[in-house]
Amino acid sequence: MNMINGGVCAAKGFKANGIHCGIRKNRTKRDLALIVSDVPAKAAAVYTTNLVKGAPLAVTKENIKDGIAQAIICNSGNANTCNANGIEIANAMCNLVSNEIGINANDVVVASTGVIGQPLDIAPIMGGMKELAEGLSYEGSQVAAEAIMTTDTVLKEIAVEFTVNGKSCRIGGIAKGSGMIHPNMATMLVFITTDVAISAEMLSKALSTDITNTFNMLSVDGDTSTNDMVTVLANGMAGNAIIDSEGEGFDAFMKALNTVTVALCRVIAGDGEGATKLLECTVSGAEDMETAKKCAKSVICSSLLKAAMFGADANWGRVLCAIGYSGANVDVTKIDVSFRSTAGEIEVCKDGFGVPFSEEKAKEILLEKEIEILVKVGNGPCTASAWGCDLTYDYVKINGDYRT
Repeated sequence: MNMINGGVCAAKGFKANGIHCGIRKNRTKRDLALIVSDVPAKAAAVYTTNLVKGAPLAVTKENIKDGIAQAIICNSGNANTCNANGIEIANAMCNLVSNEIGINANDVVVASTGVIGQPLDIAPIMGGMKELAEGLSYEGSQVAAEAIMTTDTVLKEIAVEFTVNGKSCRIGGIAKGSGMIHPNMATMLVFITTDVAISAEMLSKALSTDITNTFNMLSVDGDTSTNDMVTVLANGMAGNAIIDSEGEGFDAFMKALNTVTVALCRVIAGDGEGATKLLECTVSGAEDMETAKKCAKSVICSSLLKAAMFGADANWGRVLCAIGYSGANVDVTKIDVSFRSTAGEIEVCKDGFGVPFSEEKAKEILLEKEIEILVKVGNGPCTASAWGCDLTYDYVKINGDYRT
């Protein structure tokens, strides 16, 4: 498997574009993205479990219930959530795509991100649709990725090349996400494209299986968004024998998908609102995966631990505290904790008790941009990782005046 350039345009037959149409006041920021497959593609998606859901999610769910889609349209700057005419606007966006590029409106995935509860005017989207469609390009992934950003500070894009049954295949993705990130069955907005030939059923199985160990193990601030969605389109243009059951082909696809989703998890976590550090907690030695996941996610979600990491304070007691209230069934007298970064590794807890360590060395390790929190809870066979970021003053500043 090789890392390649191209994002959502790396796979054969996918074009993309992103423009500023006028939803956002800042004309230097793109606010409308479009991704199109040359041919109808198999489609799968997962959605936020928040009871308050953006209208685009309902429209997308209806549109891809047949397992087919050919385009994705997404605006930033307005979430189209809690609006009386939200469904009407989301459907209108699909119709605009249909009219401009000549595909069925029911084959369009629609998404929105931004402020909740503000009416979304269709006029700027309508006005920008011709430019958006005419600018579609097989090299357009980057501008599409820019167009879905809100408080993101870095562009989130990745692609890999791999082999299925002797055929070269590609899969790539773009994402947006910086705050309001605490997914459950989904995450922020993630759009993934692949030229693999795979049935809609197996594509859905691959996505729903993968997110339990990737996006569901990611948290920035503990808030589950109303518009979270992960969508995968697979157009089959790689020409491999169709993957319609488990086996070597499905395993190869799962590995490639996981490579993309883990990479996106890491970049989203590292770009958390106001964040200065990427945190990765790996829990090993658990008797089962549920225990490992509960412990890792609880540590990553701890506001106290996140604040300590911001201050480069090796306050390992906060790690044990988070495990203690996680609900996981562990023997606290068998917990070991270490911190690791490019500056080295230091053990701070052994068998549930503190051990002597150099505060100076610990601080040096925790001043790095990427911190690993290594936890061993026993001698079991299961290991899980979770991703997050530190909690800084800027997080409050960003969200204190988000609307204004």
